[in-house]
Amino acid sequence: MREQFLDRLARGVVLFDGGMGTEFYRRGVFINKCYDELNLSNAVLVEQVHRDYVQAGADVIETNTFGANPVKLAAHGLLDQLEEINRRGAEIARSAAGDDVYVAGSVGPLGIQMEPLGPLAREEAQELFARQIRALCAGGVDLFVLETFIYPDELEQAIQAVRACCDKPVIAHITINDDASSLTGARPAVLLSELIAMQPDALGVNCTVGPSVMLSWLEQVRALTDMPLSIMPNAGKPKNVDGRNIYLTSPDYLGTYAKRYIQAGANLIGGCCGTGPEHIRHMRNAISAYGFKTHEPVVPTETFEVPPDIHVLPKEEKSRLARRLTDGHFVTMVELVAPRGISAQNEIDKARRLFYYGVDVINIPDGPRASARMSAMAMATLIQREVGIETVLHYACRDRNVIGIQSDLLGAWAMGVRNILAVTGDPPKLGNYPDATAVFDVDAIGLVNIIDRLNHGLDIAGNPIGPPAGMHIGVAANPGAPNMDQELRRLDWKAEAGAEYIVTQPVFDLTVFHAFMRRIEHLHLPVIAGLWPLASLRNAEFMNNEVPGCDVPETIMERLRLHADSKEAGRAEGIAIARETLQEMKESIAGVQISAPFGRIESVFDVLDGVRLR
Repeated sequence: MREQFLDRLARGVVLFDGGMGTEFYRRGVFINKCYDELNLSNAVLVEQVHRDYVQAGADVIETNTFGANPVKLAAHGLLDQLEEINRRGAEIARSAAGDDVYVAGSVGPLGIQMEPLGPLAREEAQELFARQIRALCAGGVDLFVLETFIYPDELEQAIQAVRACCDKPVIAHITINDDASSLTGARPAVLLSELIAMQPDALGVNCTVGPSVMLSWLEQVRALTDMPLSIMPNAGKPKNVDGRNIYLTSPDYLGTYAKRYIQAGANLIGGCCGTGPEHIRHMRNAISAYGFKTHEPVVPTETFEVPPDIHVLPKEEKSRLARRLTDGHFVTMVELVAPRGISAQNEIDKARRLFYYGVDVINIPDGPRASARMSAMAMATLIQREVGIETVLHYACRDRNVIGIQSDLLGAWAMGVRNILAVTGDPPKLGNYPDATAVFDVDAIGLVNIIDRLNHGLDIAGNPIGPPAGMHIGVAANPGAPNMDQELRRLDWKAEAGAEYIVTQPVFDLTVFHAFMRRIEHLHLPVIAGLWPLASLRNAEFMNNEVPGCDVPETIMERLRLHADSKEAGRAEGIAIARETLQEMKESIAGVQISAPFGRIESVFDVLDGVRLR
């Protein structure tokens, strides 16, 4: 059963679908057609558009009923079919949504002016809205989206109509101008106060303008309210091309702005006119990059009795890495990604060079960005056997149930893997196989609990396994997480479950990093900070938009822009930035994990050669 929508909203960013009308137009429906009536005459098409948005990753789809109110349907001679059009609109969306996606009843302006500008009284407007809302409720919507309103007075009557008809959540949208003011001239702060006074469950802006203007509106109002804010832009302004209005904003561009909306504090994002399923797919990738998932099961920390004949290994005896961290030795770790094919010889050769250089440990991600590669466990075993250097094995919860997780971990221990980094894992929609299913029986917190049990000689059911494992348990953290309170709560739970060291996402913003370090002092866990030597401006843009949890500040982007015309100069600047970052933070961390962009380990040597480590 789906959790209540407002509970879901409280957990993280919610993604809505994109435009309906422009999708119908793109699929051959003439502009003079009443699109709401398609719920009756072409339900198959309507449902297919909904399903395309669900497949793209939308958490919420909106009914095809934006103009299905008494005034607008009467203009098409369809007033007597109002209830059926709205009810069927909700039913079609409900069928496409399945069990995991919410359905929002879409309600737009009436299309006739209210008093004092027009003949319609407020009470009459409210009843006109109520007729549509009752029909949508009968069809089974989960919430209401009131969108593209120009006049706050009319929007208020629509909100009151929802409140009078049902207790479902309501999201209220006004549309804005290119200067971020409302179409009636209200500046963002004034418009915000008007919307708050109407007491919707969430509020925001949609339609008319593209992504940039809406970001400006959001940045101006976010600090003025704690209410959930919603941002749903058009795909830019339409251009007339050979007699057709075409929206030119690319899906990739909208995905970039989705990340900026999240960073600026948006709680709900989606698309309006001109946006299609591919735009929503890119927005989903942006949300996934921040770790917001619609399903985050957590295995709580539980007490258990250790079998009396079990000797639990102390931390310093678990691995060479554990011993060096315990002794206060500054640890150097390098990340090598497993190959896409069957041969790991290239990676083994790199590991050997790193070992001879003096690097302490090789860190191996598990299917990074939901990509299909050689098993990280296999690569860890090969490197340890062929080179003799210790490895840290990432282990992701995405691909295995709790039975498979336990089997893998027991096998890893038997093959000599001693260091584990417990991660939840990137969702499949982030990678090259968006149709693949994820397991997520547990998340990283539950995984730490499982490893801790194995370290105490118990399986997940509490049964003795004989001699215990002794895996050194690490966890990941993002110093720049958009919801830092949630990140820190989860880190507390990981520590409580048995985490012994922390590896961070790549650090680019030192102010953010130092603030993070101050807030985790109470955990008393060694921190190995991530470091990524940027290879170019293009590499920085990729990190900013497509790598989970990364945020390259504008000051660094500007430095790289100065060298955008030269690969070598850009790479040298990236090395300089990495050196400066490591120099600044080395006294507050227990070690550093350096990534090798594009597999070029020379970048690692260049960074370490330029910094004196304690």
